[in-house]
Amino acid sequence: MSPRRRRAGPTPLPPGTSGLLRRALEEDRWTRDITTRSVLPERSPGRAQVTAQGRGVLSGLAAARELARIAGLRSSSRLTDGSEIRPGTVVLELSGDLRRVLAVERTLLNLLMHLSGVATETANTVRAARRGRRGFRVRATRKTLPGLRDLEKAAVVHGGGEPHRRDLSDAVLIKSNHLALVPLDLAVRRARARVRRPDLVQVEVRSLPQAREALAAGARRLLIDNQSPRTVGRIVREIRRRPGGTAVEVEVSGGVGPTNIASYARAGADAASLGRLTHSAPAVPFHLIVEPRSRGRSR
Repeated sequence: MSPRRRRAGPTPLPPGTSGLLRRALEEDRWTRDITTRSVLPERSPGRAQVTAQGRGVLSGLAAARELARIAGLRSSSRLTDGSEIRPGTVVLELSGDLRRVLAVERTLLNLLMHLSGVATETANTVRAARRGRRGFRVRATRKTLPGLRDLEKAAVVHGGGEPHRRDLSDAVLIKSNHLALVPLDLAVRRARARVRRPDLVQVEVRSLPQAREALAAGARRLLIDNQSPRTVGRIVREIRRRPGGTAVEVEVSGGVGPTNIASYARAGADAASLGRLTHSAPAVPFHLIVEPRSRGRSR
């Protein structure tokens, strides 16, 4: 079975990606590869293939191609970010000085492994959620690696999820530490008075009384944290019975994963946010094989 493309056309790179990739190459001191320069003192033209060693969803391809460009290499691919891959799928072809290929190999593979892992973990979670209810949304959190947030959020999208809040300026989310300093009703009223979209103020709650208080203060988005599907179901039923309750968005978080997300969907929640999509996704393995020009046809 050939890989199926989830998205058409190349993925636009988030702003600042080129600078991030240059810093990643500098971190590995790619221009000072003493092994390769010792073994290959002269320019060595050829090509290389990057091949998947596992099954999953591809992400990081656009970043890998930009990294190749920065390194002075040519790249081509028949795939796009979001494509399904399996062992043996040729993800990327590179051509140019093989000394440069070897110098960027680890940085390039690290990107593909991690970001494809995020996309694959997201796709598996979305698939599990659909067993509970179609339309249930799977969202990322801000639990991302420093510097990689935009690429990780894009990987979540490639896997069929939603990026959700990119940063602290995106939306209001009143959490338990805010409520340790300010009473819930006052916190909600202050937030609603200071933002352009007061209907998007979200409050983290852990019980039915807290949910009632948040709604009474004017919140229309709730994040039920660290509660069982049964407890979530009770809170959702209470919310839906209230006037205007069907318009309240209920999101769950804490302890949610592929094994239980369908139960939360069946409990009536609208969405789940999962830090594991970015901070605990297993890497998808790839490898790179070089082919000197003398051993293969020229391109």
